Amino acid sequence: MNSNFRNAVRLWWNAPEKFPSVVWGLSLSVLLVAAVLAFVYHLGSTNLIDETEPLFAEAARQMTVTGDWITPYFNGETRFDKPPLVYWLMAIGYLTIGTSEWAARLPSALSAIELMGLTFATLWRFVPPASPAGRGWLMPWSAGTLAAVAIAFNPQTIVWGRTGVSDMLLCAGLGSSLLSFFWGYASEGQTKQRWYGAFFVFAALAVLTKGPIGIVLPALIVAAFLLYAGNWKTVLREMRPLRGILLFLAMTVPWYLLVMQANGEAYIESFFGYHNFDRFTRVVNNHSAPWYFYFGVVSIGFAPWSVYLPASIARLGVWHRREWQQLPRPKQLGGFALVWFAGVFLFFTAAVTKLPSYVLPLIPAAAILVSLLLSEELLHRPTLKRGWLLVSHWLSFAVWVAMAIALATLPLWIGKDPVVGDIDAKLFESRLTLWGSGVAIAIAMSIEAVLLSRHRRSIAVVHTIGFAVFLTLVIHPTFEWLDRWRAEPMRELAEAVNRDRRPGEELMALGFKKPSLVFYTQQPVEYLSRPSLGREYLRERVQLHPELLSTLAIGDKKRLRQLGLRDEQFDRLEKVGRYRLIRVYLDRLDKYTYKDDD
Repeated sequence: MNSNFRNAVRLWWNAPEKFPSVVWGLSLSVLLVAAVLAFVYHLGSTNLIDETEPLFAEAARQMTVTGDWITPYFNGETRFDKPPLVYWLMAIGYLTIGTSEWAARLPSALSAIELMGLTFATLWRFVPPASPAGRGWLMPWSAGTLAAVAIAFNPQTIVWGRTGVSDMLLCAGLGSSLLSFFWGYASEGQTKQRWYGAFFVFAALAVLTKGPIGIVLPALIVAAFLLYAGNWKTVLREMRPLRGILLFLAMTVPWYLLVMQANGEAYIESFFGYHNFDRFTRVVNNHSAPWYFYFGVVSIGFAPWSVYLPASIARLGVWHRREWQQLPRPKQLGGFALVWFAGVFLFFTAAVTKLPSYVLPLIPAAAILVSLLLSEELLHRPTLKRGWLLVSHWLSFAVWVAMAIALATLPLWIGKDPVVGDIDAKLFESRLTLWGSGVAIAIAMSIEAVLLSRHRRSIAVVHTIGFAVFLTLVIHPTFEWLDRWRAEPMRELAEAVNRDRRPGEELMALGFKKPSLVFYTQQPVEYLSRPSLGREYLRERVQLHPELLSTLAIGDKKRLRQLGLRDEQFDRLEKVGRYRLIRVYLDRLDKYTYKDDD
């Protein structure tokens, strides 16, 4: 039986072109497992992550409550940070499967999976077989599968593909727009026009996700690519831009007109001024960083595949422009991916405000570059000198060793946490970091064994299996552990508020601002940063709202004490971690006095 199985595997490996259904089945199975592990498994099992995720989730919930699908609101105030597409998708999820973390994160997860699928299809379609028979025939499937896996199995997309914010949706819109352009660029006949049209459709969706960047970035990347290729006039005629622009405007302009009509100059100044122009030209919300910031972000965020990027770029030889321009259009995919990667990287390096999520749209391009290199090594004679590859392989080994050391020593340098307090001690007691370090060491040893053997070409397979194991055994348990200590207390507080709240009672949060409290209590929260503001809030309620008999307040013991309340003026209701929930009796504050110091 074992001999027959080995013979069947050997026959398939030596002549895969005779078994296309097996090839398709293996490729799609790998894609499905990677997508489930990265973006579906335990997607809704953890609470919303403060500070940003609950802002999106609650704004979407407000749309289902108020019926206003034009202007997003959070906690009774307009939220002009982002256009409506992500809110619409979340709200549709709430109406379909109920208001939950799962529904809030589903648009991000589906966006990542869609991007995986389109990237796989692109490489399958345009990467030619290295030979008409044998292992070289597997090149399109190998390159497509590796690219899709690299998109799924890296820290950047795992984080943003499992978080209910707009970043992954933008990445999918931009990525799908650029991939659609290349399909049009490299196709023939009527298919060409349909894909060029899809370029404008996906760009419009990106604009409805995050604003002008959704069209500015794809336009710059396509323009740079066509200038390098030297055929911009021909392609511009092929694209029929007037028709595409009209389609783009028909999809984007109506909502912008409606929201400006509803909110006037306030929306224009906030969205176009503060959240777009200002973020590019000056530091917003203290998100500053040096010019080399994104080198570190890409190196860590796209690990372990990032170590192959220098070799992947060197393999292309794009400095030989004349030779490269003579290639058939389908064979220019690697050069297009490089322009895509460099365009996103340079654009956001030039921007003054810097955040790690900004360069997420370059991940698909990086995955294409790396997959072309590794699939060529796996199935065909590499065009790159062996030294480049060998250095990259051993760097990947070093990445896993560094990960093991970082995890083993994490409790020593993580420091205190403002929410959990002694998180370092709790992390050490959990033994989670030691377990993770052991898994990383095992993966590093597997890579070393392969590099020292005659099976060095299979290193991409080892990375794929290793990351899947690390994701299952380390990353997912770590997410759940952090959720239990950092996010679950806020959920418990919200449940206590909903349980103890009397009709008409307001809620005051003193000394902290956790938006998840609004989402989980499903009521407005008055966030006050200092006890003096809390005292003023209580005084105002007593003087201006005599109909209110009591209000709820949440804060730590120190700040609640600084409200200056006497024992008969409040009741202690709940204690969750460092937070206390009390009821303040406003009708007993007729002689309420306090000192103006904190």
